[in-house]
Order: sequence, then C-alpha cells, then structure tokens
Amino acid sequence: MKIAILGFAGQGQSAYEYWSTSGNDLTICDMNSELKVPDGAKTQLGQDYLKNLDQFDVLVRTPILHPRDIVAANPENPNILDKVTSNTNEFFNACPSKNIIGVTGTKGKGTTSTLITRMLQSAGKRVHLGGNIGIPPLELLKDDIQPDDWVVLELANFQLIDLKYSPHIAVCLMISAEHLDWHEDVEEYIAAKQQLFIHQTSDDVAIYYAKNEISESIADASEGEQIPYFDIPGAIIKGDSVVIHNQEICKISEIKLLGKHNWQNVCAAITAVWQVTQDVAAIKKAVTNFSGLPFRIEFRREVNGIRYYNDSFASQPSATIAAIGAIPGNKVVIIGGHERGLDLTEFCKSLNSYKSEIRKIVVIGTSGDRIVQNLKKFGFKNYVQPETKTMEGVVAAGSAEAQVGDAVILSPGFASFDMFKNFEDRGKQFNQVVDAL
Repeated sequence: MKIAILGFAGQGQSAYEYWSTSGNDLTICDMNSELKVPDGAKTQLGQDYLKNLDQFDVLVRTPILHPRDIVAANPENPNILDKVTSNTNEFFNACPSKNIIGVTGTKGKGTTSTLITRMLQSAGKRVHLGGNIGIPPLELLKDDIQPDDWVVLELANFQLIDLKYSPHIAVCLMISAEHLDWHEDVEEYIAAKQQLFIHQTSDDVAIYYAKNEISESIADASEGEQIPYFDIPGAIIKGDSVVIHNQEICKISEIKLLGKHNWQNVCAAITAVWQVTQDVAAIKKAVTNFSGLPFRIEFRREVNGIRYYNDSFASQPSATIAAIGAIPGNKVVIIGGHERGLDLTEFCKSLNSYKSEIRKIVVIGTSGDRIVQNLKKFGFKNYVQPETKTMEGVVAAGSAEAQVGDAVILSPGFASFDMFKNFEDRGKQFNQVVDAL
C-alpha cells in the first residue's frame, strides 16, 4: 500500500515505524521543510505537504492536524477523508485486548487515567497506560498486550475527532469550552468528545460527571449503560468520605491530591474501576498513595518561608481557578500565555472573588494586556506586568511580591506557545529556576 504519514512528530514517528513493513510504500508529509527523517525515507515537505494526497491508499493523520485542512488542500477529492486513519484508530483495530478504558474531558484526563491504572494494578491486573498522556497508542503494542490485560487511554479532542471505535468503558469528565482556536466552534468540540461513546454497544459502559450537563449529553451518545459519578450509583462524596454502593473507600482527608476539583477525578476513577473489580482495599491503596502528576499543582519547594507550586499544565482559566482554591493561604499567582481570544470575563470575575487571598497577580505572555483590561473592569488592582520573556524574570517578579508564608504559583490558564515550546518546557524551566533560588 502507498501510505502517507501526515505530520512527523511523536505519533507520526510511531506510525512510520509501525507501517514500515514489507509491502508498504511510505511517504512522510510535513510542513517543516528542514525536517530530519530516517535515511532513505520518501518525503513531501513544506507548504504544500498536504496536496495531491489522492495518490495514496491510506493517510495517517497526526492528532494536531485538523481533518478540514486535509479536505481544503485536496478540493478535487471531496471524499479524501475516507482514506484517513490515525494512531488511535489503528490501535483499537489491532489491540489484542478489548478491555479498554478511554478517558476524555477538558481537564483531569491524565490524573484520572493514572488513578485508574494504579487502582487496577493494585488489584493485580496487568495494565497499559498511554494515549495523550505520553506514550503513543501504537507504542503500547510493543508491550506484548495480552487478551486479559487492561488498557487505559487518555484521549483528547485531537485524537477523538475522527475516531471510528469506542472503548468498553468510556469516561467523560467535566467539560468546558476549550481549543476553540482549533475547532470551528464549541459544537464541533463537543461532537469530537462524543466519538468516544458513539460506537459503544449495549454491552459497554459510559461514565460521566453528573454535575455537568455537557458531560452528560456527551455520554448520552452511547448505547451502553450510562453511570454518573458524583451521584448515585457512581462514586460520591458523602460527609467526610468517598463512597460507592454504600461502601466507604477512604476519608477525604486521606486523599493526597490537592483541591476539591480532584475529588471529581477520584470519583470518576473509582466509578470506572468498580466496573472491573470491587476490591476496596486495592482502590483505597491507590487513592491514598497518589499525590499527582508533574506540573499539576505540584509543590516544588519552600525557600525563605515562601512555597513554590508548579501548575504549568493549567492551560485553561478554569484550571487556574481550581489551583487558587486548592492552595491555602495568601498567594502570588503567575497568569498568562498564548493569546487565543477567549472571553476572559468569567475568569477575571473569579480571580476578583479571590482578591482577599491573592497578594498579587503576575501577568505574562501575549494575553497579558487583555487580562489586565478585564481585571480593571472588576476594580482589581493587585497585579504587575513585568517586561520579561524569560522564566527567570517571571519567577523573580513573583518572588519579589511574596511575603513569608505566601505561595508563589505558576498556574497560567493559557497555552505556552508564545514563550515556551509546550507546558512541559514551561514547567521544567520553572522548576529549574526555583531549584536554583
């Protein structure tokens, strides 16, 4: 077969290796004309990398490439998307185990997926974790997946938009509008999430956040059993305990994850795992030992009586508000990043509601001017906007405003692309600077 690999980042490289078998003729198509490729690889690079794709039998789409861009570059072939597959689609097709749990949502996917994995492992299951969380799905196939194994996939809208399969257990966390610079509108964003559920059968399970109407409507696309969490019969918070089916899993005080928003993730994970095993001891062990993933409200260190927290993963305003609510005491919050034109009214209104706790907001990035404008609408004056484009300058500005007992929190609420490669680069630079204080 003639196969085009559309985009040669992490998942594109994984796809190239996977399809590099006898009988396949591969071509790497990528915007980067200076791209380094394997020796002898055929290429179609540069601005026209998506043109003339009808010559290929299969098109393997990298997640960040929107399907509409493939159509736009091939107007003579309106059915071009019939040839498109993806890393995720091929994984579902080839995976030896059908015991797959897929997790989506606006925030909390990585935390919930990791919790599910640890709970199942604690119960003695062999589990494979991947997807958007770091390991491309096709890379998981190298791990000798057996039919009785379990697979947990964190799946973002980029992977879901053209998904042709659904997992046995699908989980939808809290949903709010995001990635509207990639999607045509919020309806398309929601439709992408629905793909996780829409191919389920009556034998499958759809789990959703009961307090979010969008989450419920997404799960409603499933023909399987629909189970809410944060409501009966799923896992709930009852008094000072986490409970499911009238069985206490643990006390809230035993949860190491910071913030009430993480109670949702804990309940989502418990509800999903409960469909596999009711091993209360195993579930409790996982919940009470997991303190979180890197760059998610991560306590880094204390310097001269000031605590530093790394929440670089917060690329959406609601995540920033959750972090502010999760960390006690007075705080200096570093906010801002890549300008995406989001409506900031509710964000800045929420920030203003925490004004008694926020000693200062350090505003950074290309979104900075609009953040300041919206803060002023609510009379919020405790902000600074340093003229710096380095993490050293950002941390210095935050430290200068903090007093003994305060927390300095990097929780941008925006994507990182104006100043950093990605949220991981932003987080690593923050840690390096803080570690050097």
